[in-house]
Amino acid sequence: MADTEAEQAPALRDAHQQVLARLEAELDDALLGSAGVHRNLIVRVRRDAWAQVASLAKRALDCDYLSFIAGIDWMPAPLLAEEGSGDTSAPAQPRETTYGVTGSEGRFQVFAHVESTARHFGFTVKTDLDEADPAVDTWVPVYPGADWHERETWEMYGFRFDGHPSLRHLYLPFAFEGHPLRKDFPLLAREVKPWPGLVDVEGMPGEPSSDEEGAVAE
Repeated sequence: MADTEAEQAPALRDAHQQVLARLEAELDDALLGSAGVHRNLIVRVRRDAWAQVASLAKRALDCDYLSFIAGIDWMPAPLLAEEGSGDTSAPAQPRETTYGVTGSEGRFQVFAHVESTARHFGFTVKTDLDEADPAVDTWVPVYPGADWHERETWEMYGFRFDGHPSLRHLYLPFAFEGHPLRKDFPLLAREVKPWPGLVDVEGMPGEPSSDEEGAVAE
């Protein structure tokens, strides 16, 4: 089965193979996993190697452009409506924790994507965070553009970037409590009043109304 999956998996570009070989040589056991997905390279590294990867990407691999830094919360979102309630506005959610390619040790990860504008390739790097203290080193000294991305990730997920020059709010009021992109952040608008997507649907002409159906059943 494994051989069949390997044959069907799209091969990495030569540039990605070179990147992976360099990362394996430089990081050794700090490289926890790698995968090719849609002809893109994704690697997962140990948290203490996160800043080292930034330096390698920029200075050794010609990745001069930081596309983004963002967070992941793998915890399944709580159900907002009971089974059989008729509320179809909530998206389907997994009931059990599942992880993406290269895996994860727990609930939180931070990931970044860098690209080489000269060599026309990019790759994505992920690292696991401690749920009790989700912190990792900043990439700002290597990629100044990380400033904005790390501020947004700190604000929305509560992930701290040690060494960042000024973690402060971008979108939310200064006194705002909580982190809106965490799966357990309460969506109070749905808890206080019915979701506007849940509406009474009128029957077709000639069909009995819900009141009439209830009277017949009694």
